[in-house]
Amino acid sequence: MQLRIRSISYLAEDVLGFELTDPNEHDLPRFTAGAHVAVRVAPGLLRDYSLCNDPAERRRYCIAVLKDREGHGSNRLHEQARPGDLLEVSWPRNLFPLADQAERHWMIAGGIGITPFMAMIAELKRRRADFHLYYCSRAPERTAFRDELSLLAAMGRVTFHYDGGDPAKGLDVTALLKEPPPGTHLYYCGPVGLMDAVARAATHWPPRTMHCEYFKGPAAAIPEMVGEDLPFRVRLVKSGGEYEVRADESIARALRRQGVRVDTSCELGYCGTCLTRYVSGEPDFRDQILNPADRKRFILTCCTRAKGEVLGLDL
Repeated sequence: MQLRIRSISYLAEDVLGFELTDPNEHDLPRFTAGAHVAVRVAPGLLRDYSLCNDPAERRRYCIAVLKDREGHGSNRLHEQARPGDLLEVSWPRNLFPLADQAERHWMIAGGIGITPFMAMIAELKRRRADFHLYYCSRAPERTAFRDELSLLAAMGRVTFHYDGGDPAKGLDVTALLKEPPPGTHLYYCGPVGLMDAVARAATHWPPRTMHCEYFKGPAAAIPEMVGEDLPFRVRLVKSGGEYEVRADESIARALRRQGVRVDTSCELGYCGTCLTRYVSGEPDFRDQILNPADRKRFILTCCTRAKGEVLGLDL
């Protein structure tokens, strides 16, 4: 879906907040605390960003973007995006949900890993649930949402921890997690060093009480640049038509241009609405959901392209 940047705000050093809305001010698809969306930050490049606003809100999505010094795409949002610009954004999906039956919730955030917890805190406050957030960062000026969380810190619900960039001065997660309180669920998100430290310190916690989401490192879904978009043709085996797919359009859009009905939803390879069987040719997969077995039979017409000249579809 196409969303408009309503505003861009400064959240912390190297962190900008983006408020996204429907261009026609319609309600947006619902999301739950911990959900994220994929944003097309450049041609052929998607990045996942956690939604950090209250899930009860329907008119906006808010994301926080850390400037990526390794140049993986977020720099484009920092340097080129402006209020009023349109961004291609997927429907929300949640791989990091809150537990429904927990008696209390402990959250450990590192740096930009704070983003999913902002939505979680809004939901936990609404539930009147017991929670505590441990928020680790280098320094106050690098702490996004510090002002919003200061009141909760004064109430004893949030603990800020600054290490000055020295891992030896990091939060003592071994001591913190030594005795898991009964009924407590643990959530953690942040840089790989913190994630590994928490995982090691919590090996004795009941497995179903631990929840994590990587945004960087081996366990994260690393966005990757895809090949140059070239035109190709799709052959509809059942109906007998053969149509060109231009370099700047998807299979779904090319077929619609020819009057062929194709159902889609997110149009970013996240939801599976446009799942279609293929019978010949070599697909260039660009989706986020098909496993290797699926890819032997199916494509998503919203994003898959062809490595050859013709791709045969079971349509």
